[in-house]
Amino acid sequence: MFKVRIQPGWELETEGGARLPPRLIALLLAVQDTGSLAAACRRVDLSYRYAWGLLKQAETMLGRPLLRMTRGRGALLTPIGERLAWADKRIAARLSPTLDSLATELETELERYVSAQAMPLRIHASHGFGVETLRRVMSDDGMPLDLKYRSPDDALAALRAGSCDLAGLHLPIGELEGELAAHYLDRLDLADDRVLHLAMRRQGLVLAAGNPKRVHTLDDLSRDDLRFIHRQPGSGTRLLLECMLARQGLDFAAIHACDVEELTHAAVAAYVASGLADVGLALEPPARRYGLDFVPLATEHYFFLCRAETLDSGRLGELLDLLRGDAFRHALGQLPGYDPSYCGSVQTLPEAFPSIRALAAG
Repeated sequence: MFKVRIQPGWELETEGGARLPPRLIALLLAVQDTGSLAAACRRVDLSYRYAWGLLKQAETMLGRPLLRMTRGRGALLTPIGERLAWADKRIAARLSPTLDSLATELETELERYVSAQAMPLRIHASHGFGVETLRRVMSDDGMPLDLKYRSPDDALAALRAGSCDLAGLHLPIGELEGELAAHYLDRLDLADDRVLHLAMRRQGLVLAAGNPKRVHTLDDLSRDDLRFIHRQPGSGTRLLLECMLARQGLDFAAIHACDVEELTHAAVAAYVASGLADVGLALEPPARRYGLDFVPLATEHYFFLCRAETLDSGRLGELLDLLRGDAFRHALGQLPGYDPSYCGSVQTLPEAFPSIRALAAG
């Protein structure tokens, strides 16, 4: 099986045509992680002298230092150095899901061209860390996969049209379940659809380290001193936020939003971590990855929806074995805020969700 890897890249160029030297950003990221120029050089495999030359070249171009050396040969990035490092992280957070999806498409096309391999499993799902883990494990195990990152609405539309085998959805546990389920109800087949559980996961407020703005509840979001970074309209997380605010009688329009809307949980966290926003709603893993504070607000089921005939055909047998295996469940359990207790279990919609069960009974 082929494996395609696509990495985002970017350049910074002055009006006169000068460019930041290659490998500078990798060096800055390593300094940010290690707090040491010497350790950073070892991580990116550069000599200390060569790295120092890169820094001086970039400082001449930008007109200000990128690094501040401290006693004992420690090093810290200056504000402009931090901006460059976080620019790279934001680019990766925003583009990586799209590039990963494209990579699986290219892998599928190549496999079809050079081999008689069976049709890949077609999954349309919103980006999340459980799905990302599944993609990685399936790739490592040589399981053919055609993964497209889509909003829940688009994934459901693809399932109904027969364009995918599995559609990724998420519904909160508790009182909000019925309100979110009602949004999708007209596109669900209560008799024929099957729920294939992936994980329970936590969504919450992502805040700067130490929570300097003292944000604790949804009520705080309307404060004038807070900048909120939204997910894009149509995303499941945006819908969850709208429902949580409405249930508490809070005005969505009163939130002081940033000028952009991000497409992934990681991009929301990177935006907050870079200081461009004070708070966002996202999953826990990127908050922990970037050293941010996290205030949990909702636990939800993330699951795949499929047709009963797809399940009965045996096409999902290998996937079910993977999901139910100890190794994959352990990998999911390592993600902050993720619980794999139901991973691999299959239910009807009424069996899985009390609010849908009530609708089916009525």
